[in-house]
Amino acid sequence: MFDLIASYFDYEGPFNLFRYLSFRAGGATATALLIGLLIGPRFIGWLRIKQGKGQPIREDGPITHLKKAGTPTMGGLMILASLTISLLLWMDLSNRLVWACLFVTLGFGLIGFLDDYDKVTKRHHAGISGKVRLLFEFIVAGFACWIILGETGTDLYLPFFNGPVGDIGYAYYIFAMLVIVFTGNAVNLTDGLDGLATMPVIIASVAFMMIIYLVGREDYATYLSIPYVPGAGDLAIICASIVGAGLAFLWFNAPPAAVFMGDTGSLALGGALGAIAVTAHHEIVLGIVGGLFFLEAMSVIIQVFFFKRTGRRVFKMAPIHHHFEQMGWSEPTVVIRFWIISFVLALAGLSTLKLR
Repeated sequence: MFDLIASYFDYEGPFNLFRYLSFRAGGATATALLIGLLIGPRFIGWLRIKQGKGQPIREDGPITHLKKAGTPTMGGLMILASLTISLLLWMDLSNRLVWACLFVTLGFGLIGFLDDYDKVTKRHHAGISGKVRLLFEFIVAGFACWIILGETGTDLYLPFFNGPVGDIGYAYYIFAMLVIVFTGNAVNLTDGLDGLATMPVIIASVAFMMIIYLVGREDYATYLSIPYVPGAGDLAIICASIVGAGLAFLWFNAPPAAVFMGDTGSLALGGALGAIAVTAHHEIVLGIVGGLFFLEAMSVIIQVFFFKRTGRRVFKMAPIHHHFEQMGWSEPTVVIRFWIISFVLALAGLSTLKLR
């Protein structure tokens, strides 16, 4: 698209800027941020009117959360709107990889929206069946993986190994689908405190903006001995849009939150990160960069596993951020300390680029 636009202008002119990924990424961040800040107040007001009592608060959760009753949910719609508009304005519309990742983002967002809608209308925190949710998540992830891996191949790459470990064929499709679905649900589980999921998603997006840019450049990819994926660099626009939309949402989600992201936003953002990691063949690195999400998900799995078999709990409450609340940490303390952990993990993940 931008080659076509640039062909009408002198390459030395101002429109040549649109050929640079860094310029478009900056434009995408600014656009998503501006749209989010502009639509936020009216959108939140509209949600309050439509939802009435807001998101149902779990009675078996921390007692301090009961004061959040009445806060509207589905704020993820605001994120998706600003993200999508920004992306469509700045992306290369001919890039199939970008469309595949956007499909995962909106597909998971729709699944999350249906779950949030069920919770609000039935006034219950359970939402739709977990099995039904997972089924549709795997359908969305499967279709996206069919597009992505058809372009990028099925070679498996691991940190600290120079070059591909091997071509695992159709097993990669299953692996990639699991990565996308697991990441979506891990971010969803992390979204339990005001601002807790938003900033780690932003941090992870910044990290993968750098990774996907390098993966899309043959010279840098060759130098760093990481996979080279033609066209993958444009996924930096998705990362940039997530950063802008996430910052705008954080403005309204900062404690005390005026709106909750809901499954609409958390599933969509987690799915997007998973799809980007699959495209970059950096799925294991996502486990490092997004280690906080992995920790949150594993705390739930461990808690359920041991409780069903022994009747005893490993943590005071799961996900693990509630465990620290039960230990006496205030909500802002948990959130800020988890942000710091996310930042450290992102640096650790980026360091693997040079350790091949």
